[in-house]
Amino acid sequence: MKLFECQSCGQLLYFENTVCVRCGHSLGYLPGQAQLSALKPLGNDRWQALGDLDHEYRACANADLGACNWLVPAENHDAFCRACRLNRTVPNLNDPDRAAHWRPLEAAKRRLIYSLMRLGLDVRSKDDDPEGGLAFDFLSAEDSEEPVMTGHANGVVTIDLAEADPVARERMRSDMTERYRTVLGHFRHEVGHYYWMTLVAGTAWLEPYRTLFGDERADYGEALKRHYEVGPPADWAHRFISSYATAHPWEDFAESWAHYLHIVDTLETAQAFGMTVRARAGTDPVLSMEIEVDPYRTSDFDTLVKAWVPLTAAVNSLNGSMGQPDLYPFVLAHEVIEKLRFIHRLARG
Repeated sequence: MKLFECQSCGQLLYFENTVCVRCGHSLGYLPGQAQLSALKPLGNDRWQALGDLDHEYRACANADLGACNWLVPAENHDAFCRACRLNRTVPNLNDPDRAAHWRPLEAAKRRLIYSLMRLGLDVRSKDDDPEGGLAFDFLSAEDSEEPVMTGHANGVVTIDLAEADPVARERMRSDMTERYRTVLGHFRHEVGHYYWMTLVAGTAWLEPYRTLFGDERADYGEALKRHYEVGPPADWAHRFISSYATAHPWEDFAESWAHYLHIVDTLETAQAFGMTVRARAGTDPVLSMEIEVDPYRTSDFDTLVKAWVPLTAAVNSLNGSMGQPDLYPFVLAHEVIEKLRFIHRLARG
C-alpha cells in the first residue's frame, strides 16, 4: 500500500483516512489515479479533488455509513464507487453489531480492490457482466436458514460476517490449526478462485498450471473430505505454501494467489516507508534488501523474492521482540516460489 500526501498542506496520509488532521480538509480516494485527495466542497454534494482539478466528484453512498472513502465521478449515475458496486448482499445495517462487523470487511475489500487495480487486472461487477463479473455477499448466520461458509462460486465471493469478530476468527484459526487467518487474507484467497476461473480455465495457461499445481479435475468434494480426515502429506512444507494448499489444486492456486498479493502489497508499503534491511550479524547476503522498483509493476519476479525473504526475517524478529507471533509464518520452498512465479506472469499477462 502506498503512502499519500495532502495536496493542501503536505500532511502524511494513509489509505483509510477521511480527514486531514493538520488542515481539516475532507479526503477521498480516486481509484482511477490510485490517489487519496484533499477535497474542496462545491455544493449539491459535489467535490473538487485537489488531486484532479479537471473533474468533479461525489462521495460513495456508503460514506454516510462510515464504510467508504472512495469517490464517484459526478457525471456517473451510480450511487456507489467501483469497490462498493461489487457488493451483491450486505447484512442488516440497521443492527449496530452487524454494521460494526461489516465496516472492517469493507475496509479489507477496498485494500483487495486497490491491489487488483494496481496489477491492472480486470475488475468487473456482475451488474456490468452477469456471467463473468465479480460480486461479494456479506452474510450473517443469524440471518440465514443455511450455514454460512466463506467461499467462492461462479464469481460470487461469500464472506461470513463472523470473520470480522477477532475472537471468533481466532477460535476458527485455532480449531483449523491454521498459521494465519485474517479478513484480508480471506479476500485475497477467495478472489484467487475467481481469477483462476477467468484467467486460467479454458486458456493457454491451463496446462502450465496443471504441471505446477496438479489436475483440478480431481473430485473437489472428495479431496476436501480426505484433507480434513487425513491431513496434509508429511512433506507438504517442501511443496506447498500452507497445509490447506495440499487439499486440491484449486486451493493450492488460491493460497498461492493470496500470498502473491501479500508479497507485492507489503513490499509496496516497505518501499513507501523507505525501508531497508542490513543484518548486522553474520555474512549471509540474503538478509539484505532495498526496494528500488514498484512491486506492482516490475516484471522481474526474482527481485520481489530477494526483497521479501530479508523483509520477513526482519519483521518476524520485530514481532518476537514484542512477544507477538511471526507476522509471516511461512517458508517459501523452491516449488512454492515457482508457483508464485507462475502467478506473477499470469497477473502481468
